[in-house]
Amino acid sequence: MTTATVTEAPATTTGGGPGQGPPRPRAAEGRIGLRANLRHIGALVRRNALQIKQDPESMMDALLMPIIFTLLFVYVFGGAIGGSGGGAARDQYTAYLIPGMMGMMGLNIAMAVGTGINEDFRKGVMDRFRAMPIARSSVLIAKVLVELVRMLVAMLVLLTIGVVVGFDINGHWLGLLGAIGVATAFGSALVWIFILLGLTMRTAQAVQGMSILILMPLQFGSSVFVQPDTMPGWLQAFTEVSPLTHVADAARGLMLGHGSVASPVFWTLVWSVGLTAVTAPVAIMKFRKKT
Repeated sequence: MTTATVTEAPATTTGGGPGQGPPRPRAAEGRIGLRANLRHIGALVRRNALQIKQDPESMMDALLMPIIFTLLFVYVFGGAIGGSGGGAARDQYTAYLIPGMMGMMGLNIAMAVGTGINEDFRKGVMDRFRAMPIARSSVLIAKVLVELVRMLVAMLVLLTIGVVVGFDINGHWLGLLGAIGVATAFGSALVWIFILLGLTMRTAQAVQGMSILILMPLQFGSSVFVQPDTMPGWLQAFTEVSPLTHVADAARGLMLGHGSVASPVFWTLVWSVGLTAVTAPVAIMKFRKKT
């Protein structure tokens, strides 16, 4: 009786097919090049823009918030805050209010990105990105760019309604562009803060609640609506170091052509760079861990 000799084929480590050993991890794909990264960012920006086109209600905050805040403070509080003097007092307060609200637009618009990214994780959108060979940072950078466009739209609406209620730029067009640039730089830093909140909190409702807790003290504890010297001493101390005060004062100096400009612009840029340097790497790291 003959005995058949069975010769086993050597197990391979590259496959996953029958008779093969455990699959060997693929070699690292390496870092994604700059051109590819920019291409990914452009594609994701287009995706987010198409989402806005399909859901126009997502632009309501950028379109309606500047109108509501301007009309509310000019016509409801303008006479009382501006003091006696009728229309002249209201016009004077309008000239004070509109530049101050430039920085506030960035704060309000940036708040929405936190709830948006939280819902993307909940709906499984980020699971699709996990399977794609793209840089994780490109997803967040694309969101920042889209939010900056929404901020610019909100500022345009704010300036338009400001002109309607009596704001006059008085020929300071270069100053207007500078104010938009300063407010946009500060707004981009705020976007990273709210992205980090969206990645940290469990639900979109929690993100929104925490965002309001951040938003309200910064808005009303600043020089956006009233001059700090009308506030109690303890509140003045907070207002003078508030980043939103620096943005508002910088915008007024640039758009109105009087008042201090160099110092508030400098501190606005310091706040913007500092907040971005701290929160952006943490947000990207948190995003990579979640995806």
